[in-house]
Amino acid sequence: MEQIVPALGVSAAVFVSTNIDDILLLSAFFSDPDITPRQVVAGQFLGMTALVAASVACALLAVRVPEGWIGLLGLAPLALGLRGLWALWRGEAGEDEELEERPRGGGSRFRALAVASVTVANGGDNLGVYIPLFSSAPGLIPLHAAVFAVMTGALCALGHHLVHHPALGSRIRRHGRAALPFVLIGLGLWILSDAIVLVRGAVVGTRGIPAVVL
Repeated sequence: MEQIVPALGVSAAVFVSTNIDDILLLSAFFSDPDITPRQVVAGQFLGMTALVAASVACALLAVRVPEGWIGLLGLAPLALGLRGLWALWRGEAGEDEELEERPRGGGSRFRALAVASVTVANGGDNLGVYIPLFSSAPGLIPLHAAVFAVMTGALCALGHHLVHHPALGSRIRRHGRAALPFVLIGLGLWILSDAIVLVRGAVVGTRGIPAVVL
């Protein structure tokens, strides 16, 4: 019991510090009429599960993620943002009749996976904090995971509440869908900036290769 109470506080603090920026993304997703709240929640939980599972694996196997590689995750939100921007440019944003006639089967799964991919791509700081946290006390991993699950639900509830807030909700819903592609593109480019060390390493490695004189 002496370890559990402080661990609960640590889990809550770690989750808030690494996921506070997800409020903006969740609000944008909840305001998109193409994505149902259930798909947003499922995608968020799926993404968080993937991040926790990857952190547990790295912690137990003492694996260190090479610098720069996490930045490549930015390709996922960048691709989704460009896809959404292309849809807006084609005028699909205002075609309500087409949206109602679109099949929901495979599309619903894709939308949940799209939310999950953005959650994972935005989870570089999560991995950087979760891995040493899990490594320091492997026995408390189930407790941390349980706290993260509860707080993920609370985070989704907060994002949904903001979209339906009497004062803010109408503005978020009005501009959220149009802003989502730009938010995803900006997020993707920001995450990809961490991968620039890979380019520098490749340039340095190329310079180190001796020239062959024919």
